[in-house]
Amino acid sequence: MKKVGIIYLLMLLVPLFWGGAFGAGKHVVTELPPFTTAAIRFGMASVLLVIWLTVQKGWDWQLMRERWKGLLFVSVTGIFAYNAFFFLGLQYTSATNGSLVVSMNPMTTTLLAVLFLGEVWNRQIGFGMVLSLLGVLTVISGGSLDVIRTLSFNVGDLILIGAVLCFSTYGIVSKAVLKGVPSLLVTTVTMTIGSLLLFAVSLFEGGWGQVPAISGQSWLELVYMAVCATVVAFVIWNMGIARLGPSKASAYVNLVPINAMWISSVFYGESLHLSQLVGVVLVIGGVVLTTRAPGKKTAPLPQKGAEV
Repeated sequence: MKKVGIIYLLMLLVPLFWGGAFGAGKHVVTELPPFTTAAIRFGMASVLLVIWLTVQKGWDWQLMRERWKGLLFVSVTGIFAYNAFFFLGLQYTSATNGSLVVSMNPMTTTLLAVLFLGEVWNRQIGFGMVLSLLGVLTVISGGSLDVIRTLSFNVGDLILIGAVLCFSTYGIVSKAVLKGVPSLLVTTVTMTIGSLLLFAVSLFEGGWGQVPAISGQSWLELVYMAVCATVVAFVIWNMGIARLGPSKASAYVNLVPINAMWISSVFYGESLHLSQLVGVVLVIGGVVLTTRAPGKKTAPLPQKGAEV
């Protein structure tokens, strides 16, 4: 895959798969505790990635030894810590507040990229971010100003800010870690380390005894989350960060709640409202503006073996 334009189309699969994971995950956690669910999801994904990388003969032990600190840091922030903060925060706050806090991801990533990576800030990026944020707020609030005015933040919201910072840090550091390193190798290593950490925490939940009794639907949803929302999505996501930069890649995260909305409606029977459709238009408009904005002129990062 040589043309940069193709990555813009591939990146649309990331929020699609991540959006679908909300409905699937919501059902699975009715049968399993959250950390056990996350450990199974990322554990299955890690096994698939290890097999895939082995078949592709993509293991580069020397490169891994040279970059082990960065790979470990990305594993802890992007896989383990993000999920730990996310699930823990949702235990103390509402879904509305949680969605609002997590929607800060693209804005936080862009600001960090401007501050630490020298990415260009301009009015088009700023307007695109504002437009996307308005769209997310419209979806979350149902078009009601009263909902926004009555929001109150608690300890759960503060914990979720930790998830936002972890995700943004993951995006920023990944760009440095990915420089000269195949996306598939980075994804496999970080996913494997993150899944081991999630498994360790899940042991304290006592939920593994419930695994044999879960339904066939939950198993299918776990497979979907492992293959589509984890393996495929994270490989493309890492490619997007390397080729587009954290700011433009993170703009696609705004599409996650939109996809979660229509997928939940089609497959899980949740109703759609006019305010949500208006939010869709605003978010998509913001993503288009942000991704089409001129950025820092740099040569594409070499991606040995990144083509998938």
